[in-house]
Formats: sequence, C-alpha cells, structure tokens
Amino acid sequence: MRPVLAACVALSLVLGPGAGDGCEDPPSPSFSRSVPAPQLSAEELHSPHMPQALRCDACYAIAFQQLSKAEAKLGRKALRESDYVEVLERSCSQSWELYGVQELKGEKRLTGPGLQSQQPLSVVMTGGPWPSRLAKMCHSFVGEQGEEQLYGAHRRGPSALRELLCHGEKGPCAPPAGGKAGRPAPPKALQNEL
Repeated sequence: MRPVLAACVALSLVLGPGAGDGCEDPPSPSFSRSVPAPQLSAEELHSPHMPQALRCDACYAIAFQQLSKAEAKLGRKALRESDYVEVLERSCSQSWELYGVQELKGEKRLTGPGLQSQQPLSVVMTGGPWPSRLAKMCHSFVGEQGEEQLYGAHRRGPSALRELLCHGEKGPCAPPAGGKAGRPAPPKALQNEL
C-alpha cells in the first residue's frame, strides 16, 4: 500500500492538480441490494417445539431423512426388524445442523436437504433451536406411529411414508378441522424426489 501511495503523491506533485485522480478508490457500484435475515417471533426463537407454521416442512425433512438413512443401510432390500429400528433411531438422533429457516416471499419456511431449495439472495438461519426441534419431532413420530408401521410405509414408497407422517388425519400438512387448506406442501417436483 505504501509504494502505491508514494507513487500517487509523486505523480500529483510532478503533474499537478488532477493527476492523482487514477489513484483514488474505485467508484462504488451503483447497484446494491440488502437482504434481511428472517424476523422470528418469540415462539420461533424460544419455544422447544417446532412452530405450527413450520411443522409441515419439518415433516417432509424427517420423511426425507428416514428414507435416506434406510436406503443407505441396505439399498432397497428389506431390513430385519433390528436394522430398521436402528435406522429410525439414527435418523432421529443425527445432526440436523443443515436445517434452518429462511423467508420466501414473505413467508418463513424450513430449508435443508429434502426441502424447497434456497432462493437466490436469501438469508438462512441454521443451527440454533432448529436441530433439537427436528429431533424431538422425529422421535415423536416414531413413538406415535411405531417403527414397524413407519418401515412398512417406507417399503411402499416415499409417498406412502409422507402420507403416513405428514398428511394423515393428524399430520402437520393435513387441513385443519373446518376444511380450510393447510400449509402448502413442498413443490410436486420435490415430492417426487422424497
């Protein structure tokens, strides 16, 4: 930096005023964009439970992880009971650090593997309360449904597992009582990947 400064000073002394214009800082870009982090409510920040508005996204993430872990164990071959119990336990006890929340079109959504992809110029808040909330919700699903029923749904295919976990009578993606539409599920293209 000192040699450049010395050269600029020397040029301005030798050539006179205006000669050092090339030594100034480069012009700032005329286009700038600010992307704010999602503004989280007190529940989203402090509750030990997954906020209701994010439970459908969380369910899809859990279904994706359970499928991924089972497939990694032995591919599509049938697992013994001891193996699928282990797989389900591992899928719930894994690190969920890749998951977080982002704001898409003014709506908060969970993001991570198996979910809607991150939008350009968005801020994703990972870590924090999200991993423990996902693990707790995953263990809850295993406790409510049972390992055998979850694995049976997995064997029937991704849509059967999602239907069991996410869209059943009490599933987080099911419409609330009263018939109004519930939280939209991830895009169809993504549902086919799960």
